[in-house]
Amino acid sequence: MAEVVREIERKYVAPEGVGVPDFAGMSAGVRVEVGKTVELDAMYFDTPGLALAAHGITLRRRTGGADAGWHLKLPAEVDARDEVRVPLGASERVVPTELAVRIRAHTRDGEPVPTVRLRTVREVRLVRAGGPTLAEIAHDSVTAEVFVKSGVTTVSWTEVEVELVDGEPALLDALDRRLVKGGWRRAPTASKLGHALTEAGLRPRRKVAKPRAGSAGAVALDYVREQIDTLLAYDPRVRLDEPDAVHRMRVATRRLRSAFRVFARLLDERVTGILGAELKWLAAELGRARDQEVLAQRLRDRIDALPAEAVLGPVEARLTAWDARRTAEARVRILGELDGARYFALLDALDTLVARPPFTARAAQPARRPAAAALRRSDRRISRRARVALRSPAGPARDAALHEVRKAAKRVRYAGEATRPALGKPAKRLAKRAKELQSLLGTHQDTVQTRKALRRLAIAAHSAGESAFTWGLLYGEEVALARRIEAEFPAQWADYARPRVRRGL
Repeated sequence: MAEVVREIERKYVAPEGVGVPDFAGMSAGVRVEVGKTVELDAMYFDTPGLALAAHGITLRRRTGGADAGWHLKLPAEVDARDEVRVPLGASERVVPTELAVRIRAHTRDGEPVPTVRLRTVREVRLVRAGGPTLAEIAHDSVTAEVFVKSGVTTVSWTEVEVELVDGEPALLDALDRRLVKGGWRRAPTASKLGHALTEAGLRPRRKVAKPRAGSAGAVALDYVREQIDTLLAYDPRVRLDEPDAVHRMRVATRRLRSAFRVFARLLDERVTGILGAELKWLAAELGRARDQEVLAQRLRDRIDALPAEAVLGPVEARLTAWDARRTAEARVRILGELDGARYFALLDALDTLVARPPFTARAAQPARRPAAAALRRSDRRISRRARVALRSPAGPARDAALHEVRKAAKRVRYAGEATRPALGKPAKRLAKRAKELQSLLGTHQDTVQTRKALRRLAIAAHSAGESAFTWGLLYGEEVALARRIEAEFPAQWADYARPRVRRGL
């Protein structure tokens, strides 16, 4: 079982010959005790192209010390990383599954290989006030072997690592002042791995284009990169089946696809059109699991709200079995797709997009005018669809038309979020109104899907000789809710369509 620990630390380097300063009298009631000297031996793993290091991720297998094992360190807050630990195990080369799934979006269809070996002699000092250890100060003498294509490069250095244990962050600042006064300075890299690679002449960095600040291209690329980063962040959470992970990853996928449409005149559609189609596929695959999750919870809530005498037959048992089967099928499918060549090819293409955006000539313009034009285009689309919905007859035609309005409202919302850096409050205001409309019509679409599921459940119950009364009762409630929303829609639309909502655009 993996253990996740939040690690808060700072690293320092100094010219050769500078020792660890005396910390006596640093703070009232705080003392620094000399602890053990330990020898650590760690092998670091990465892709041949150092994809993990480029994203600030380290993966190692370390022996020696109290926390020997496999360690995966992921960026968190300033001075902090989340360290995921698992026991050493029998293999020295095969990355444990508990860690491999967390980096699959970066390693993709490859396997991490040994990249750097670090041997460290560590002199430990414990910062205490009474009983508990507040921080650990490690004086490390490091020898690194860096495995590169041309051979092995060996480098060595000395550093001090200060890690917070039970102390407050202010203690780090007090220790920092004493170290700086003693000739130490903050290390330019956040990890020993980074130091070793730098000394060997390797500087892995994520390739990201840098368009002119304030340009339309810069606004577009910032938003696109943010969504890609979110997608990558939720990939391991989906694999680990964490709550709400599928939803968050799906939203990032949809926002990214929407961004390509919003910025269609800034990014070459010959490139983004292909990516958009692949993102639509990914969103649909994620949607199988997410839609089932939402639908099952909605049905549970509806059943829980019924009086006991209205629940006839094995209603909960049938719902549980139906949900378990469909959820398992959806999970198997999405995990298969996330380990497939098509998904990894999409991630490769997104990397290329960020590194070399297919900008058009308009991307060099100041951001405000293209951003406003993009938001207005999305807004015009929703107006056309709303007119269709308002004249559609009740039934499947109106259901479909309102669903189209909901999708258009979502696009306006995402467009407002994407263009807000350039447009400010007007974009925020329109996005807020679009979100309100989307929410109302989202509930309507939920009733459509719920009614379909209820009909199937009722047929299955009847075929099994069970009472279908409860399913029919719930179906009637969903019909009534849909009609109420349809009655509210004209007024809600009129409020959204007011000219003042678009003031400043």
